[in-house]
Amino acid sequence: MTGLSPQAAETLSRWLQDPSVDENTKEELKALENEPKELEERFYRDLEFGTGGLRGVIGAGSNRINRYTVGRATQGFANYILGQHTGEGRPSVVIAHDSRRFSPEFTLEAALVLAGNGIETHLFPSLRSTPQLSFAVRHLKASGGIVITASHNPPEYNGYKVYNAEGGQLVPDEAEKVIANILEVDSFNGVKRITREAAEGAGLLHWLGEAEDEAFTDTVAAVSVGREEIASTLGRDFSIVYTPLHGTGNLPVRRVLEKIGFTQVHVVPEQELPDSEFSTVKSPNPEEREAFTLAMKLGEELNADLLIGTDPDADRMGAVVRDNEGKFVVLSGNQSGALMIHYYLSRLQEQGKLPSNGAVVKTIVTSEMGAAVASHYGATVFNTLTGFKYIGEKMNQFEQSGEYTYLFGYEESYGYLAGNYARDKDAVLAAMLIAEAGAYYKAQGKTLYDVLQELYEQFGYFLESLESRTLKGKDGVAQIQGIMNDWRNSPPHEIAGASVTEVLDYSLGLNGLPKENVLKYLLSDGSWFCLRPSGTEPKIKVYFAVVGESLQNAKDKVAELTSQVMARVDGK
Repeated sequence: MTGLSPQAAETLSRWLQDPSVDENTKEELKALENEPKELEERFYRDLEFGTGGLRGVIGAGSNRINRYTVGRATQGFANYILGQHTGEGRPSVVIAHDSRRFSPEFTLEAALVLAGNGIETHLFPSLRSTPQLSFAVRHLKASGGIVITASHNPPEYNGYKVYNAEGGQLVPDEAEKVIANILEVDSFNGVKRITREAAEGAGLLHWLGEAEDEAFTDTVAAVSVGREEIASTLGRDFSIVYTPLHGTGNLPVRRVLEKIGFTQVHVVPEQELPDSEFSTVKSPNPEEREAFTLAMKLGEELNADLLIGTDPDADRMGAVVRDNEGKFVVLSGNQSGALMIHYYLSRLQEQGKLPSNGAVVKTIVTSEMGAAVASHYGATVFNTLTGFKYIGEKMNQFEQSGEYTYLFGYEESYGYLAGNYARDKDAVLAAMLIAEAGAYYKAQGKTLYDVLQELYEQFGYFLESLESRTLKGKDGVAQIQGIMNDWRNSPPHEIAGASVTEVLDYSLGLNGLPKENVLKYLLSDGSWFCLRPSGTEPKIKVYFAVVGESLQNAKDKVAELTSQVMARVDGK
């Protein structure tokens, strides 16, 4: 077809001629005959299976997510599992999905491909959270897991995340082996698939139910460090507004809050039920203030103490607290993390349960404030690359060696985990802990905002910001690489009135970490900034962190640093 690159034209031709591709898909592609740019985007490459799995726009094409790209990825994963399996009996995989378009269909497609390879699958009959998937893999002693979700991406996206037998997302060496297996599946005919009836009849397809839900919520509630006080008095005097943002968090968050004794939990009615269009928000992302518009309205009506939001697959949690003037303030992921570390570790210490070899794990783009708080309580702080899979990997290492006891892990992008029951971030757990902390400090006459100011005074005025630029498609990939090359080849010597004291290029594999295309610049005044292409979205993210003499001084510093760095990123 004219206007297409040779690779795109060849791949499109294969799709149109392959008898295993259904007619509806072929008609969708034929309808784009006069849109060569759209067809190029759909076929110039295969949808990349990164370390986290697949994520892309839903639609027909090799660079889109659909039943065929899901089937091919699952065949590669099945080959990997079968190659790893050494025990008796069949290997097994747990699959969960969120509320996005085609999530149930992609879930069943993955299950039937696994069944076609003789691998047992355990499916949830309706949407479940990503952390529950991680828990279920461990609880059922499965060989791996799959979750169909695109987290907080726009409605046109969906995704496919793969988990190992420990319940963690694949780390690079595991992902490379899965990718190698996927690349060997060179046609649709290479995908082994059986019908649902055949899979159920052969005992290869099992449906999970209430017992698994109860096991998950019981396990999360057991991590509580203030359950007795919440159940006896504090839970009755603390008002919470919660929004699941049309996703999977609605039932598990409410169940856990109720289980530990909170009685005033009010769910935003317009956002309570699953909605694949996320029709009440621009983006179902609790990192953004706009996502809390309806929650704030209800919070004002009810005079709520705390607002909580979770993203569609309930692995990220955002919190909104009242400031000294009673106005709602959205906490950053770094602020929520520092507050939860302070609350959780201080309560363990009070109860004589804080281990001497405790460890807190964070990522290289996460604030140092949480590290300062953790160190104050005697915990050793570990840094990992961005992505909770690396925190999960550290948890496995601690469990195997016994050298450290894992206490808490978090990343600035609203991901948190305490307890050893999962290997991925859990918004259900985070909602419980932030609510528990809020109720505990309210009984002392303080808000969470008050406690945050106390932490600033004690440990320093740490402040962070994040900028991102979305650069879509083939041209966007080249633009992002050009930005990284510019900063890598011509690093600044001075910026925002501070000299650059060190450049950390993580593509070289620093400090024993895997190689990753990330650049971090340390400045003489204790500030830093970091450039990182997103692994799951067509974005480049730039992280900024400063330490000020006061909150206003920190705000001024982060604003100036952000302004100067982004001017160069934007080519101004």
